[in-house]
Amino acid sequence: MEELIAGWDGESVSIHVDRRTGTWMFICVHSTRLGRAGGGCRMKEYGSHAEALRDGMRLSEAMTLKFASVDVPQGGGKAVIALPDATVPTGNERRRLLHEFGSFVTSLGGLYSCAPDMNTSAEDMDVIAEVCPYVFCKTEGAGGSGDTAPDTSVGVLHGIRAACRFAFESDDLAGRTIVVQGAGGVGGRLIELLHAAGANVIATDIDERRLEQLRRRGVKVVPSEAALTTECDVLAPCATGGIINARSIPTLRCRVIAGGANNQLEKPSDADLLSARGIVYAPDFVINAGGVLHGGGLELLGWSRATLDDRLAGIGEAVFDILQRAKRDGISTDRAARNIAQSRLAAATP
Repeated sequence: MEELIAGWDGESVSIHVDRRTGTWMFICVHSTRLGRAGGGCRMKEYGSHAEALRDGMRLSEAMTLKFASVDVPQGGGKAVIALPDATVPTGNERRRLLHEFGSFVTSLGGLYSCAPDMNTSAEDMDVIAEVCPYVFCKTEGAGGSGDTAPDTSVGVLHGIRAACRFAFESDDLAGRTIVVQGAGGVGGRLIELLHAAGANVIATDIDERRLEQLRRRGVKVVPSEAALTTECDVLAPCATGGIINARSIPTLRCRVIAGGANNQLEKPSDADLLSARGIVYAPDFVINAGGVLHGGGLELLGWSRATLDDRLAGIGEAVFDILQRAKRDGISTDRAARNIAQSRLAAATP
């Protein structure tokens, strides 16, 4: 892990171990140039502590780029609760673990504020807030802005429309075949929005219960291993990251990649491979920024619902601008998006 930290361009890594369960917790702060760091708290099993740390580092960098891309004055951070096995705790043990994590966050004195992410919810933020003041997106009943997933999915929908406008010269989704990989909080809501827009939706998920629910609603499903190779107009990754890489890109059968997952590319250079294949890629840290607009806008900046809706629609315009810049400058869409974010970071007063 020392080698990982030494080679990282972020600001700090804090580590805490819950001795009772052997759960390791990492808080990675990539940048505070735009403000104090904020980002989701992810809870899952990893193959190793180093893998968990690497995930936290990459995700915190994505948060830096995300906040900069949508002009929210917040720094990039991420927390990872690396469970010792695949069993996600429930009940009293979950509550105890969340309190342990909350005390860890509090010990940093406001350097980082947490929010929901994979396997954590607005209700979990309520529990953390019992021992920690640095919490975004508690339930509305507890004074927070609630679940970020619905607004994240709305932003993704605007981004998909923009990518289709670029690729097909029309943002009309009626009749478009769209594969949604991952039917959780963001993906599940996105499926509903796409269906309402008249798209031909194909869904996949590793959770068979979710697939059965989708089947009952008349949604076509395919096995999770077929998600990337199913022929479609748009592939919308909405699960874990790193699935777009040198191994999978040659097998893709889509014209557009536009989804809600973080870190969809295994590495930034994979965007060049997509460009070489003529696949339009909407950079993930821009198209999935609806969640930070929700939390940062409503809680940090005091936006009205109408202002938030306008900013969510602006994600589509931001995606379209990036695609045009990439084409004009002969660079990948990931590079174009990073250039915009990094210019805003450079212009900020440290």
